[in-house]
Amino acid sequence: MTRLSVACLAVLLSITILPMGAAQQPAADARPVWSADLTEIRRVAALIPGRKPLRINVLKFAESHRTKNFVVKGEAADPGTQARTVFQVVYADGAVMVDAGMDLAMHKQIGRGADEPYVTEQAQQVDKALRRARSIIFTHEHGDHVTGVIRTPYLNELAPKAILTRQQVRTLETMPQFPDLKLTGEQARRYRIIDYDTYMAFAPGWALVKAAGHTPGSQMMFITLDSGREYLLIGDAAWHMDNVRKATGKDAAAGKATFVSLLGVPAARRKLARLEAEAIAALQPFGARAAVLQEAARFVSRRRS
Repeated sequence: MTRLSVACLAVLLSITILPMGAAQQPAADARPVWSADLTEIRRVAALIPGRKPLRINVLKFAESHRTKNFVVKGEAADPGTQARTVFQVVYADGAVMVDAGMDLAMHKQIGRGADEPYVTEQAQQVDKALRRARSIIFTHEHGDHVTGVIRTPYLNELAPKAILTRQQVRTLETMPQFPDLKLTGEQARRYRIIDYDTYMAFAPGWALVKAAGHTPGSQMMFITLDSGREYLLIGDAAWHMDNVRKATGKDAAAGKATFVSLLGVPAARRKLARLEAEAIAALQPFGARAAVLQEAARFVSRRRS
């Protein structure tokens, strides 16, 4: 595995995390705005004694080719490339994997039939890294992140050290991204299941941050290296650095009519939730054939940029 440059790996934490228009105070009946207390996260990351990680490696095993406006709101429909990756957090006495990648069949399924690059040799390196890892943990429960420990010839070897949150397991049991990722209760018990409220100390220098949104079981990984450098692995909360850099709310500033400006934040959120539910219900009669369209409805409803 090669070391990833700081710019491509994660968001360096020099500011408090407050996405989704933190300046607005939601009404009592609105969904609470997600926020995080960086001071508390740093405290939790320091709870477990021991030497902190030496470095974070990344391995890209595939690519997704989507236009930039699919990824970043308001951008032009220019060609874009998003990497499919896993991360390896290296300690002095071993490594922990973040996410497990996917096989070629899942890559094609997620790619909706498009001919997108999948590097078999690199995917095999992911398998090797998973088998050598002390443990495996997941940013969220989508197919490109968990298939490597669900549909794998090394299941008996990997499942006991694969750590899923209770919400991630609940999603995989009840509403997986694709039907072939569905776990039974018996299958789920093969994995290690954890649960926590907001933050959890996971390893020396490492805190888990609950961040439901992209999926119900999404979580972020705050990691402090032995050098003191801090990283936040955010899963697919953002697919492009412009998702992090660009300010939201530009339509309102430009005087454009939006659901928020017309209805207010609480009512706009309720309307969006109703539209999502109606779209998914309308697709139910089509069964598995409509899984991708149902996921698209959830994506459009829950995206944050």
